[in-house]
Amino acid sequence: MEQMSLISKKKGERIDKFLGENLDDLSRSYIQKLLKDGLILVNGKKVKANYKLNEGDQIDVEVPDPEPLDIAAENIPLDILYEDEDILIVNKPKGMVVHPSPGHPDHTLVNAILYHCGEHLSGINGVIRPGIVHRIDMNTTGSLLICKNDHAHQILAEQLKEHSITRRYHAIVHGSLKADTGTVNASIGRHPTDRKKMSTKALNGRHAVTHYRVLERLGNYTYIECELETGRTHQIRVHMASIGHPILGDDVYGPAKCPFHLEGQTLHAKILGITHPATGEYMEFDAPLPEYFMKLLSTLRQKK
Repeated sequence: MEQMSLISKKKGERIDKFLGENLDDLSRSYIQKLLKDGLILVNGKKVKANYKLNEGDQIDVEVPDPEPLDIAAENIPLDILYEDEDILIVNKPKGMVVHPSPGHPDHTLVNAILYHCGEHLSGINGVIRPGIVHRIDMNTTGSLLICKNDHAHQILAEQLKEHSITRRYHAIVHGSLKADTGTVNASIGRHPTDRKKMSTKALNGRHAVTHYRVLERLGNYTYIECELETGRTHQIRVHMASIGHPILGDDVYGPAKCPFHLEGQTLHAKILGITHPATGEYMEFDAPLPEYFMKLLSTLRQKK
């Protein structure tokens, strides 16, 4: 059973809407079910989905453990950057979902690591997400951390919470950024009207900071590196779009038409740095750019 507590910062908002914008992993319909089952309390009391919050209300949420699923181990090749008895770092390919979900029941990274690691995976995130500490989007490539035991998972989850894990991404964005470096400091939450999107205009967004620097100017596009200070859903994609420079190929936050044949955004988790949970040593892992990304850079260099 996962437990969370939140404090309302303003008056008059429906509780199901507030929680939908602040709990990225829970849909509004699931939140309404939790309210109906009495698993969400406001100041220690049960409330209905249409309850309007007061400033300072304490909301306690209990999320039941997922029902055991029959997730099959699948012999899917992994691009392994590093492995020892505590952790596994893989270079995730484009198009691979990290863990099973209603639309993607198999062929996920979890299916692959179950085959590779067997029972040697952390169980902290339950049956659906064994060993998974953090996620990247289906069409984002690059380095991903997996924990092989609960001790490693607890330590690294704390590093993630404290923002001491280094996460640097490479991306190609539309337009030419004015400055060579910059920071986007804008809260991110669920989009007020489109539940599949995130937005910097959400009423109850969570603190989010992205630092960027220009690596190369390519005519109407810019090749950049982004470093995450926080790790919100779609953070880099939302932040870059919010300043008028959406990521090339992003059909959710960018232009509907892409001049290149791409499957999703040109976003790659290149550098991952952690303090090893057993040795205390700081380690960095560099995931090479995928072939499609390198070819696209070459094409843009020729055109500029």
